[in-house]
Amino acid sequence: MHKVAPARTFSAVLRYRLTLGPLLILVVLGVFWLDELINRTPTPRALVGLLGGRETLPPGVALFVLAIAASPLVALELCRILRANDIRASLRVTLFAVISGLVVSCTIPSSLPGPVAVMIVSTAALIVLLASLLQHSRNQTVQGVVAAAGGTLLAFVYLGLLFGFLLAIRREHTAWLTLGVLLLTKSCDIGAFFTGTLLGRHKLIVWLSPGKTWEGLAGGLALATIVGVFGAWLTQRSAAEAPLALWQGAVLGVSLGLAGQMGDLAASLFKRDAGLKDSARTLPGFGGLLDIIDSPLLAGPVAYWLLLLFTAGAAV
Repeated sequence: MHKVAPARTFSAVLRYRLTLGPLLILVVLGVFWLDELINRTPTPRALVGLLGGRETLPPGVALFVLAIAASPLVALELCRILRANDIRASLRVTLFAVISGLVVSCTIPSSLPGPVAVMIVSTAALIVLLASLLQHSRNQTVQGVVAAAGGTLLAFVYLGLLFGFLLAIRREHTAWLTLGVLLLTKSCDIGAFFTGTLLGRHKLIVWLSPGKTWEGLAGGLALATIVGVFGAWLTQRSAAEAPLALWQGAVLGVSLGLAGQMGDLAASLFKRDAGLKDSARTLPGFGGLLDIIDSPLLAGPVAYWLLLLFTAGAAV
């Protein structure tokens, strides 16, 4: 019986992923298509003044709305992890922290001087911290205040600012390049899952993620590299985006693949500490929403800086 159970479990997980996965992909594709459409559609004249003279809505509006809509779910999942560690996490304050991180990331213009941008982010972090302290003070106790404040700042940075890098990429590039960053990252997840399942023998980090293997990591990075090279080839045939060299696509593939796996392992650290395997059971076969976005959260900053480096090099 013990030998059959893993096979049945894997079969059920695979069935759910093959069923729900395509639906999630369609939703994401629809959001990015809508975002690109909104950015190309002229806005009513009455709104032009409010947009600072822009004749279209800023890029990333649909992606930002999706992030805000998903915020209650990921905030709830993070609260579940924090509370499992006996941290008195407030859902309202955690949600406020997530949305604050997203808003700060989305509203700071790239033309703003660096020191001013840093001060804005620091001020937002201070407001989030004060909100956490005030919420904890309502219980008229000092017990657990440091842990609660730390959990709130974790939500601000981990779920707010890190996702904000994807919004920043969208602000400076097309919706399809931003989508390509997500596809690159998730292609490593997909390659690692199937390669590790079929060929995995040597465990990567047994104490943290027993299911991950070195063979799976190699297979995931190989697939991400192929996808990255193909994506660079597509940019060379598109007038909407600055072309990337094939070697740059390969570098993006390997870098985002590694960053995505690190993001997965970072989320595993949080969940294992809480005694949880998944952040939730919202999405059968996947776990929770946090289990899906954990890899892009760390891949976003890597993608932003690499793209900035590549485009700056092309300008020179």
